[in-house]
Amino acid sequence: MEDNKKGIGKFSLIALVVTSSIGSGIFGTTSDLAASAAPGPALLAWLIVGVGILGLVLSLNNLGAKRPDIDCGIFGYAEASFGKLGGFISGWGYWLSAWLGNVAFATMMMSALGTFIPMFKGGQNVASIILASIVLWGLTLLVNNGIESASFINAIVTLCKLIPLFAFIIISIVSFKVGLFTEHFWTNVLSNVSVSGNIYPQIKGCLMVMMWVFVGVEGASVLANRAQKRSDAQQAAIIGFISLWVIYIFASILPYGLMPQAELAKLPQPAMANILKSVVGSWGAAMINLGVIISVMGSLLSWIMLPAETAMLMAKEGLLPKSWGRVNEKKAPTFALIVTAVLTNIFLLSFLITDYAYGFAYSLCTASILICYLLVGIYQVQYSYKRKEYGQVAIGVIAVAFQMMGITLAGINYVLMCSIAFLPGFYFYYLSCKERNHSLTTKEKTVMAIISLTAIVVIILLAMGVISI
Repeated sequence: MEDNKKGIGKFSLIALVVTSSIGSGIFGTTSDLAASAAPGPALLAWLIVGVGILGLVLSLNNLGAKRPDIDCGIFGYAEASFGKLGGFISGWGYWLSAWLGNVAFATMMMSALGTFIPMFKGGQNVASIILASIVLWGLTLLVNNGIESASFINAIVTLCKLIPLFAFIIISIVSFKVGLFTEHFWTNVLSNVSVSGNIYPQIKGCLMVMMWVFVGVEGASVLANRAQKRSDAQQAAIIGFISLWVIYIFASILPYGLMPQAELAKLPQPAMANILKSVVGSWGAAMINLGVIISVMGSLLSWIMLPAETAMLMAKEGLLPKSWGRVNEKKAPTFALIVTAVLTNIFLLSFLITDYAYGFAYSLCTASILICYLLVGIYQVQYSYKRKEYGQVAIGVIAVAFQMMGITLAGINYVLMCSIAFLPGFYFYYLSCKERNHSLTTKEKTVMAIISLTAIVVIILLAMGVISI
């Protein structure tokens, strides 16, 4: 029997999963999907993505239940499978993905705020950067005051951000036109171009949009060691995933019954606000834009918590220098929080002169998180096969296949660019090994050399314009 302890409760963990995943993407998903697919293929794509993400969630739950000794987040499974360097690669990739994603969250929040206050319009001017920086450091200080207290506030924010989403869904159901929805159910009609009977390209066009909105679904697993009960984290992962899946399907598919697909595809972002404006008027758009601001604020809070926790756990496991794992009297990893906030702020400041950093950050964010998920699936297969649990092996195979598909669709360029971010990471890994008197093995040196050489080649190709972002 598990003993209750002070920590994050089940509801807060569910809220963390939902808030971590629901950022700005859901408010623009409909127009992105409409540009690629009719409602029929879009529904099939949601089914495929649902099965793939469920494979990841079930793998995390299975490993969490059977390997409770691995309580250092998802990178612990990579370490168990591929050794310390494998754990570092997974953990560093997850940490990078988390704070680089915050750059996009911050600018989207400022852009939404610009609909109310013109001085912030566009989200990349001086006023936007200053306010985004203030918000970033304010949330960092909040998390520094204690992870558990921040998660409680996160639960409240989750309720607030879901209100406009549920209002949108209810209004959409009431205003839904069956005839419009079924008129081109399987046929992609866009800009007078009709592609009939070819469903695969439509499904393929939807998959990447759908996969990105699930980033963060592993949040309960990452903070499992801070849960009141480990079973709470496992249940929160399932409930959180199902909640997200249902919300995403309703929010993205119902609009096909409100406006023609060609019109949906051309809507400016956030598409959801413009859809509601066409149905109920300007107040609907204002409500959704306010929801975007609250939603992104909640996502920022979640993704400030998660990378800091990951860095602290990596230090605890000897994958980063001990300084990264220092905690204050509130048990918050102050050093990791500050480093993460400083790097995020640097990327925000770069928007004053160019948007190149944004594209680079987004590329690394998406590719690196898929690599982390892939390593979880591989360990699920390995561990379950040794125990002859072939049902769990099948779940792991589904997770691996789905992540491989995502990495392939993301483009090999994005995956290659991830190698650049590991160059400074290997320096910190070396310092950690030196602190703990761990001599790098020949295998570790070989892997680090290959990744480093790849990074150098990618930098040269970027400079030559062969690889573009």
